[in-house]
Amino acid sequence: GGGAEARTSLTAFVLGGSVAAVPLLLSAPPPALLSGPGIQGRVALALHVAGINAALLLGWGRAPGGMYQIAIRACFLGFAFGCGLLLSFGQSSWRHFGWYMCSLSVFHYSEYLVTAINNPRSLSLDSFLLNHSFEYNVAALSSWVEFTVEKFIFPEMKQITWLSSAGLLMVVFGDCLRKAAMLTAGSNFNHIVQNEKSETHTLVTRGVYGWFRHPSYVGWFYWSIGTQIMLCNPICVVGYTLASWRFFRERIEEEEMTLIHFFGEEYLAYKRRVPTGLPFIRGVKVEL
Repeated sequence: GGGAEARTSLTAFVLGGSVAAVPLLLSAPPPALLSGPGIQGRVALALHVAGINAALLLGWGRAPGGMYQIAIRACFLGFAFGCGLLLSFGQSSWRHFGWYMCSLSVFHYSEYLVTAINNPRSLSLDSFLLNHSFEYNVAALSSWVEFTVEKFIFPEMKQITWLSSAGLLMVVFGDCLRKAAMLTAGSNFNHIVQNEKSETHTLVTRGVYGWFRHPSYVGWFYWSIGTQIMLCNPICVVGYTLASWRFFRERIEEEEMTLIHFFGEEYLAYKRRVPTGLPFIRGVKVEL
Protein backbone atom coordinates (compact mmCIF):
# COMPACT_ATOMS: atom_id res chain seq x y z
CA GLY A 1 0.00 0.00 0.00
CA GLY A 2 0.89 3.63 -0.24
CA GLY A 3 2.32 3.45 -3.78
CA ALA A 4 -0.89 4.51 -5.55
CA GLU A 5 -1.45 7.31 -3.02
CA ALA A 6 2.15 8.54 -3.44
CA ARG A 7 1.82 8.58 -7.26
CA THR A 8 -1.57 10.33 -7.16
CA SER A 9 -0.37 12.99 -4.73
CA LEU A 10 2.85 13.63 -6.69
CA THR A 11 1.00 14.00 -10.00
CA ALA A 12 -1.53 16.37 -8.40
CA PHE A 13 1.22 18.41 -6.68
CA VAL A 14 3.04 18.89 -10.02
CA LEU A 15 -0.28 19.75 -11.68
CA GLY A 16 -0.93 22.48 -9.10
CA GLY A 17 2.66 23.72 -9.34
CA SER A 18 2.28 24.16 -13.10
CA VAL A 19 0.79 27.61 -12.36
CA ALA A 20 4.44 28.76 -12.20
CA ALA A 21 4.65 28.15 -15.98
CA VAL A 22 1.78 30.52 -16.87
CA PRO A 23 4.02 33.62 -17.23
CA LEU A 24 6.24 31.64 -19.62
CA LEU A 25 3.20 31.01 -21.81
CA LEU A 26 2.34 34.72 -21.66
CA SER A 27 6.01 35.77 -21.90
CA ALA A 28 5.26 38.10 -18.96
CA PRO A 29 7.64 38.65 -16.02
CA PRO A 30 6.68 36.22 -13.18
CA PRO A 31 5.59 38.59 -10.40
CA ALA A 32 3.41 40.64 -12.75
CA LEU A 33 0.98 37.72 -12.81
CA LEU A 34 0.34 37.91 -9.06
CA SER A 35 1.05 41.51 -8.03
CA GLY A 36 -0.62 43.44 -10.80
CA PRO A 37 -1.72 41.20 -13.66
CA GLY A 38 -3.30 42.82 -16.67
CA ILE A 39 -6.58 41.52 -18.05
CA GLN A 40 -4.66 38.98 -20.15
CA GLY A 41 -2.84 37.65 -17.07
CA ARG A 42 -6.05 37.38 -15.06
CA VAL A 43 -7.82 35.50 -17.83
CA ALA A 44 -4.83 33.15 -18.22
CA LEU A 45 -4.70 32.49 -14.46
CA ALA A 46 -8.48 31.85 -14.28
CA LEU A 47 -8.32 29.50 -17.29
CA HIS A 48 -5.35 27.66 -15.79
CA VAL A 49 -7.14 27.15 -12.44
CA ALA A 50 -10.27 25.96 -14.28
CA GLY A 51 -8.10 23.58 -16.32
CA ILE A 52 -6.46 22.16 -13.19
CA ASN A 53 -9.89 21.57 -11.59
CA ALA A 54 -11.14 19.84 -14.75
CA ALA A 55 -8.03 17.64 -14.80
CA LEU A 56 -8.58 16.70 -11.13
CA LEU A 57 -12.19 15.73 -11.79
CA LEU A 58 -11.38 13.77 -14.95
CA GLY A 59 -8.37 12.06 -13.43
CA TRP A 60 -9.69 11.22 -9.97
CA GLY A 61 -13.36 12.23 -9.77
CA ARG A 62 -14.51 8.62 -9.84
CA ALA A 63 -11.38 6.97 -8.48
CA PRO A 64 -11.89 4.60 -5.53
CA GLY A 65 -10.22 4.86 -2.13
CA GLY A 66 -10.62 8.59 -1.59
CA MET A 67 -8.01 9.40 -4.29
CA TYR A 68 -9.86 12.59 -5.27
CA GLN A 69 -9.55 13.96 -1.72
CA ILE A 70 -5.79 13.20 -1.78
CA ALA A 71 -5.44 14.82 -5.22
CA ILE A 72 -7.29 18.03 -4.19
CA ARG A 73 -5.05 18.57 -1.16
CA ALA A 74 -1.80 17.79 -3.00
CA CYS A 75 -2.88 20.01 -5.90
CA PHE A 76 -3.70 22.90 -3.54
CA LEU A 77 -0.22 22.58 -1.96
CA GLY A 78 1.35 22.41 -5.42
CA PHE A 79 -0.56 25.54 -6.44
CA ALA A 80 0.69 27.37 -3.32
CA PHE A 81 4.23 26.20 -4.19
CA GLY A 82 3.86 27.50 -7.77
CA CYS A 83 2.57 30.89 -6.57
CA GLY A 84 5.46 30.99 -4.08
CA LEU A 85 7.92 30.37 -6.92
CA LEU A 86 6.40 33.23 -8.94
CA LEU A 87 6.84 35.61 -5.99
CA SER A 88 10.35 34.27 -5.22
CA PHE A 89 11.71 34.97 -8.70
CA GLY A 90 10.03 38.34 -9.04
CA GLN A 91 11.54 41.61 -7.91
CA SER A 92 8.49 42.55 -5.84
CA SER A 93 8.69 43.27 -2.10
CA TRP A 94 6.73 40.03 -1.54
CA ARG A 95 9.74 37.92 -2.57
CA HIS A 96 10.46 36.58 0.93
CA PHE A 97 6.78 35.73 1.36
CA GLY A 98 7.21 33.62 -1.78
CA TRP A 99 10.05 31.72 -0.08
CA TYR A 100 7.72 31.17 2.87
CA MET A 101 4.88 29.86 0.66
CA CYS A 102 7.28 27.38 -0.98
CA SER A 103 8.62 26.25 2.43
CA LEU A 104 5.15 25.78 3.92
CA SER A 105 3.75 23.84 0.96
CA VAL A 106 6.84 21.60 0.65
CA PHE A 107 6.72 20.83 4.40
CA HIS A 108 3.06 19.75 4.35
CA TYR A 109 3.25 17.88 1.06
CA SER A 110 6.43 15.98 2.00
CA GLU A 111 4.85 14.93 5.33
CA TYR A 112 2.24 13.06 3.28
CA LEU A 113 4.63 11.72 0.63
CA VAL A 114 7.19 10.39 3.13
CA THR A 115 4.41 8.74 5.19
CA ALA A 116 3.02 7.11 2.02
CA ILE A 117 6.43 5.65 1.16
CA ASN A 118 7.60 4.96 4.69
CA ASN A 119 4.63 3.85 6.77
CA PRO A 120 1.62 3.36 4.46
CA ARG A 121 -0.37 1.61 7.22
CA SER A 122 -0.68 4.87 9.16
CA LEU A 123 -1.44 6.94 6.02
CA SER A 124 -4.58 9.09 5.99
CA LEU A 125 -5.66 12.56 4.83
CA ASP A 126 -4.45 13.79 8.22
CA SER A 127 -0.89 12.91 7.12
CA PHE A 128 -0.82 16.24 5.24
CA LEU A 129 -1.03 17.84 8.74
CA LEU A 130 -3.28 20.53 7.22
CA ASN A 131 -5.74 20.25 10.10
CA HIS A 132 -3.00 19.82 12.69
CA SER A 133 -4.69 21.90 15.41
CA PHE A 134 -6.64 25.12 15.90
CA GLU A 135 -3.55 26.69 17.53
CA TYR A 136 -1.37 25.79 14.53
CA ASN A 137 -3.82 27.49 12.13
CA VAL A 138 -4.03 30.60 14.36
CA ALA A 139 -0.21 30.74 14.45
CA ALA A 140 -0.01 30.56 10.64
CA LEU A 141 -2.70 33.22 10.20
CA SER A 142 -1.09 35.56 12.74
CA SER A 143 2.26 35.34 10.90
CA TRP A 144 0.59 36.37 7.60
CA VAL A 145 -1.16 39.28 9.35
CA GLU A 146 2.07 40.41 11.04
CA PHE A 147 4.00 40.27 7.75
CA THR A 148 1.36 42.28 5.86
CA VAL A 149 0.84 44.95 8.57
CA GLU A 150 4.58 45.50 9.10
CA LYS A 151 5.19 45.51 5.34
CA PHE A 152 2.85 48.49 4.98
CA ILE A 153 4.16 50.39 8.03
CA PHE A 154 7.92 49.57 7.68
CA PRO A 155 8.41 48.26 4.12
CA GLU A 156 12.24 48.27 4.43
CA MET A 157 11.96 45.89 7.41
CA LYS A 158 10.84 43.10 5.05
CA GLN A 159 13.79 43.56 2.70
CA ILE A 160 16.57 42.29 5.01
CA THR A 161 17.78 39.60 2.61
CA TRP A 162 20.61 38.24 4.82
CA LEU A 163 18.15 37.66 7.68
CA SER A 164 15.56 36.01 5.43
CA SER A 165 18.34 33.84 3.96
CA ALA A 166 19.34 32.73 7.49
CA GLY A 167 15.67 31.82 8.08
CA LEU A 168 15.60 29.87 4.82
CA LEU A 169 18.68 27.88 5.89
CA MET A 170 16.97 27.05 9.22
CA VAL A 171 13.86 25.94 7.34
CA VAL A 172 15.83 23.68 4.98
CA PHE A 173 17.86 22.20 7.87
CA GLY A 174 14.75 21.66 10.03
CA ASP A 175 12.68 20.02 7.30
CA CYS A 176 15.55 17.78 6.13
CA LEU A 177 16.25 16.68 9.73
CA ARG A 178 12.57 15.86 10.27
CA LYS A 179 12.28 13.88 7.01
CA ALA A 180 15.55 12.04 7.81
CA ALA A 181 14.05 11.10 11.20
CA MET A 182 10.85 9.83 9.54
CA LEU A 183 12.79 7.78 6.98
CA THR A 184 15.23 6.37 9.59
CA ALA A 185 12.38 5.30 11.90
CA GLY A 186 10.44 3.74 9.01
CA SER A 187 7.28 2.00 10.18
CA ASN A 188 8.09 2.99 13.79
CA PHE A 189 7.28 6.64 12.95
CA ASN A 190 3.72 7.84 13.51
CA HIS A 191 2.13 11.30 13.52
CA ILE A 192 0.11 10.27 16.59
CA VAL A 193 1.74 9.26 19.89
CA GLN A 194 1.07 5.52 20.24
CA ASN A 195 -0.35 4.09 23.46
CA GLU A 196 -0.35 0.47 22.31
CA LYS A 197 2.92 -1.19 21.33
CA SER A 198 2.61 -2.89 17.93
CA GLU A 199 4.33 -6.21 17.17
CA THR A 200 6.86 -4.54 14.85
CA HIS A 201 7.66 -1.55 17.11
CA THR A 202 11.39 -1.39 17.81
CA LEU A 203 13.52 1.29 19.48
CA VAL A 204 15.42 3.23 16.80
CA THR A 205 18.78 4.63 17.99
CA ARG A 206 20.78 4.76 14.73
CA GLY A 207 21.33 7.62 12.26
CA VAL A 208 19.88 10.97 13.36
CA TYR A 209 18.49 9.21 16.47
CA GLY A 210 22.13 8.85 17.56
CA TRP A 211 22.38 12.67 17.64
CA PHE A 212 19.05 13.50 19.32
CA ARG A 213 16.31 11.43 20.96
CA HIS A 214 13.60 13.43 19.17
CA PRO A 215 15.05 14.52 15.80
CA SER A 216 11.63 14.98 14.17
CA TYR A 217 10.63 17.49 16.87
CA VAL A 218 14.02 19.23 16.74
CA GLY A 219 13.53 19.61 12.98
CA TRP A 220 9.97 20.93 13.32
CA PHE A 221 10.99 23.32 16.13
CA TYR A 222 13.76 24.99 14.09
CA TRP A 223 11.67 24.85 10.90
CA SER A 224 8.81 26.77 12.54
CA ILE A 225 11.12 29.47 13.99
CA GLY A 226 12.98 29.64 10.66
CA THR A 227 9.77 30.47 8.79
CA GLN A 228 9.31 33.57 10.96
CA ILE A 229 12.97 34.69 10.68
CA MET A 230 12.52 34.33 6.92
CA LEU A 231 9.50 36.68 7.09
CA CYS A 232 11.38 39.08 9.44
CA ASN A 233 8.42 38.83 11.85
CA PRO A 234 9.83 39.82 15.31
CA ILE A 235 6.58 39.24 17.24
CA CYS A 236 5.98 35.80 15.72
CA VAL A 237 9.65 34.77 16.15
CA VAL A 238 9.19 35.17 19.92
CA GLY A 239 5.65 33.76 19.90
CA TYR A 240 6.54 30.71 17.78
CA THR A 241 9.65 29.97 19.88
CA LEU A 242 7.69 30.01 23.17
CA ALA A 243 4.62 28.16 21.81
CA SER A 244 6.68 25.46 20.03
CA TRP A 245 8.93 24.98 23.06
CA ARG A 246 5.95 24.48 25.38
CA PHE A 247 4.21 22.15 22.93
CA PHE A 248 7.28 19.94 22.43
CA ARG A 249 8.17 19.88 26.14
CA GLU A 250 4.72 18.42 26.94
CA ARG A 251 4.71 16.16 23.88
CA ILE A 252 8.18 14.74 24.69
CA GLU A 253 7.23 14.01 28.32
CA GLU A 254 4.04 12.25 27.21
CA GLU A 255 5.90 10.27 24.55
CA GLU A 256 8.79 9.26 26.80
CA MET A 257 6.40 7.85 29.40
CA THR A 258 5.01 5.49 26.77
CA LEU A 259 8.52 4.69 25.45
CA ILE A 260 9.74 3.77 28.95
CA HIS A 261 6.60 1.65 29.32
CA PHE A 262 7.33 -0.08 25.95
CA PHE A 263 11.11 -0.54 26.18
CA GLY A 264 12.01 -0.20 29.88
CA GLU A 265 15.73 -0.22 30.66
CA GLU A 266 16.69 -0.15 26.96
CA TYR A 267 15.05 3.29 26.61
CA LEU A 268 16.40 4.57 29.95
CA ALA A 269 19.97 3.72 28.84
CA TYR A 270 19.37 5.51 25.51
CA LYS A 271 17.90 8.50 27.40
CA ARG A 272 21.03 8.77 29.57
CA ARG A 273 23.27 8.59 26.49
CA VAL A 274 21.55 10.90 23.98
CA PRO A 275 20.03 14.40 24.55
CA THR A 276 16.51 15.39 23.39
CA GLY A 277 18.06 17.92 21.00
CA LEU A 278 15.81 20.77 22.17
CA PRO A 279 17.11 23.57 24.42
CA PHE A 280 16.27 23.20 28.15
CA ILE A 281 14.08 20.12 27.54
CA ARG A 282 15.39 17.04 29.33
CA GLY A 283 12.35 14.83 28.89
CA VAL A 284 10.44 12.91 31.52
CA LYS A 285 12.06 12.71 34.96
CA VAL A 286 12.54 9.16 36.13
CA GLU A 287 12.26 8.41 39.86
CA LEU A 288 14.49 5.51 40.76
